[in-house]
Amino acid sequence: ARVKIVRLRIGELAGVVPESLRFCFEVASEGTVAQGAELQIEHVPLIGRCRACGADFHVEGYIFICPHCESPHVELISGDELEVVELEVEDVRCP
Repeated sequence: ARVKIVRLRIGELAGVVPESLRFCFEVASEGTVAQGAELQIEHVPLIGRCRACGADFHVEGYIFICPHCESPHVELISGDELEVVELEVEDVRCP
C-alpha cells in the first residue's frame, strides 16, 4: 500500500507555515509509503466568541478583544487546529 493523499486542517494559531510543512513532508516521506503523496491543507481561520455579548468574529492580529463591545473576555472557537483529517491509501498488490 502507498499513501496517495494526506489531508490536514491547520488553524491560524497553530504557527505552521504551509510552505515549510510541505517541504518537510517531502523530505520526511522520502523512502516511505508516503513518498510522492499529495499534501492537502485546509486553512482554519482564527475565530473568537465574546463571552460578554456572544458575538463571533475573526481575530485580527492576534488581538483577542471583541470588535463589537470591546470586551477582553473572548474564547477561542477555531484556529488552533493541527489535525490529520484523512489519509487516502492506494493498495498496490503484486500479481
